[in-house]
Amino acid sequence: MAPQDVLLGWDEPANAQAYEAFTRAFPMYDTTSRDLARRAQLDNADLVVDLCGGAGATARALLDLLPARARVVSLDSAAAMQEVGRRTLPDPRLTWVTASAEQLSDHLAPGSVDAVVCNSALWKTDVPAVCEAAARVLRPQGRFVFNIGGGFAGVRHPDEETSARPSLNTLIRQIAEADHGYIAPPPGRTDPKLPLETITKHLNSAGLYVTDAEVTAQHSTMAEKRAWLSIPLFARPEGNFTHEQRMEILEAAYARTVPEARLVTSWLVMTAELPKAAA
Repeated sequence: MAPQDVLLGWDEPANAQAYEAFTRAFPMYDTTSRDLARRAQLDNADLVVDLCGGAGATARALLDLLPARARVVSLDSAAAMQEVGRRTLPDPRLTWVTASAEQLSDHLAPGSVDAVVCNSALWKTDVPAVCEAAARVLRPQGRFVFNIGGGFAGVRHPDEETSARPSLNTLIRQIAEADHGYIAPPPGRTDPKLPLETITKHLNSAGLYVTDAEVTAQHSTMAEKRAWLSIPLFARPEGNFTHEQRMEILEAAYARTVPEARLVTSWLVMTAELPKAAA
């Protein structure tokens, strides 16, 4: 379930608490985090950055998979998300840094990092600046591993064609229109924000080269999507509705679905590497 392109609200305590609870109750973030960690090849890592780390879902997976000596720096600009993470993930190997992704290289020494991992967030950043910052902190042959939601990357996995229809978002809109006089805004641009060609260009300009790019499928259920849309940050529809009204519409829409119906979302997963220093 690719997250909505929400830029605001991450620093609000209610959103941070609900978001962290979701990551513990459902497997999406743990699954994607472990996939990224595997691709980063961390068996001998000493220092890894969890970029746009939020409340620590990816850091938690990294700590489980990394060598005992390794450290993780979780960097995010939302203090509320990190406050929740500090309470729920009090691991001495984990350091929290409150800063934007673009400021990564202001907080870590050049060439000190074995891998930078970014789960479900890169499209919310100034991507060229983030690529440059990652390249500055990576050691030679260090890896920058991240994923991009299929809508933002302009990719679609074949499995997505067989997922449940109509979507919960569609049902929410239909009920809001029929029962609440909601008028949906006109569709915005459909051009993908970060297709493979664009992100490759940004990586190459920063001195990184792509070693792998794969379109993957993330499997979930209507029940998981309902929980996601219960987080205030992601609740729908937009417009002049209270959260209570949005939850009423969500429950009415959910009642028209099969809770265990299979949902599939697509992701573009990429690995880039800093070249080995010349002899």
